Order: sequence, then C-alpha cells, then structure tokens
Amino acid sequence: MSKLQGKTIGFGLSGSHCTFEETMPQIKRLVDAGARVVPIVSNTIMTTDTRFGTSQSWQQQIKELTGEELISTIPQAEPLGPSKLLDVMLIAPCTGSTTSRLANAITDSAVLMAAKATMRNLRPIVIAISTNDGLGLNAANIAKLLAAKNMYFVPFGQDAPDKKPNSLVARMDLLLETCEEALEGRQLQPLLIERFNY
Repeated sequence: MSKLQGKTIGFGLSGSHCTFEETMPQIKRLVDAGARVVPIVSNTIMTTDTRFGTSQSWQQQIKELTGEELISTIPQAEPLGPSKLLDVMLIAPCTGSTTSRLANAITDSAVLMAAKATMRNLRPIVIAISTNDGLGLNAANIAKLLAAKNMYFVPFGQDAPDKKPNSLVARMDLLLETCEEALEGRQLQPLLIERFNY
C-alpha cells in the first residue's frame, strides 16, 4: 500500500506550460495511489493560452484527473491553513518566479497562499522546479529553500545545458516518491541528477 493512501495533497501548478504534459500523468499516479489531490493553480493557468495548450483545456484536464474544483484565488486558498486540510503541498511545476516569491515570503497567488498555509501547519512542501535561471539569479532562492525547514525538492538537473546552461527542471516522474519521503521527513536522494542523457 502506498504511503499516500488516505492523504490529501495540495497540487499547485504555476505557469511553466512546457512542463504540463509531463506533469499531468503524475496527478493520475497520485490519485491512483489513494491520495485526494486538491488542485491549486496560478492566474497564468486560468488566463493564458500557449502553443502547449489552451487555458480551458488544461483546466478541464486537471478537473477530470482530480475530480475536484480548482482553487485559483488567494481567498479560496487561505482556509487551507486553519482547516489543516493538506498533509503535503506539492508545487509542480514551480517556476523561477514562484520559487523566488516563496523564498522571499511573497504571497501573491493561490499557489503561494496554499504554501504559506502549509508552512503555518509545519507540514511538508515539495517543490518541482522548472526554471530557465536555476543556475542564474534564482540559484540563491533555490539555495535558500534547500536550507529551509519542511521544504523538499523533487530531484532536478540541467535539461538543456548546451542551449540553456542556467536551466533546471525536476524529474516529474518522481513526484510521488518525493512526497512519500517528505511525509517521513526525508529528502528523496539523489537530489542532483542528470535530467536527460545526451
């Protein structure tokens, strides 16, 4: 039996649209493992169509996978703290912008409000980064979160060092395993990986 059986996972999605296709099957894995998955989305997902898909199609897919309505505003996310609904908060993908705001205690989206609510309850936050400047200006923010209590990272590596040497992306297929370890107070290892083989 999965360690996630009967757990409630807040699944925060921020605007790394190029990573959504890789992320969606992992939502299904979490549901299949017996978790309740509560989707929490950034404003970008609610309003932006890209070459990777329309806002409406992503919203519909997330609803169908989770069987839940989307939490998309700060007022909707704020009660997650007092209710202690979430056992773990997962942000996947977590953009560089969201990473920097989280590291600097800025709460300006539903995803970050849900993270703040989870921190209030001393429960784990799992971060699956997807950022073009992970080894640039955002390196300081990633380091800050790596050293913070109750923060865990999905193993990550450079996704295109030949073309984008500062870019870092998490292994989305390790979301479930990272959440399981985080609930036990452990970081899934190895943390730094080769994201792709060349």
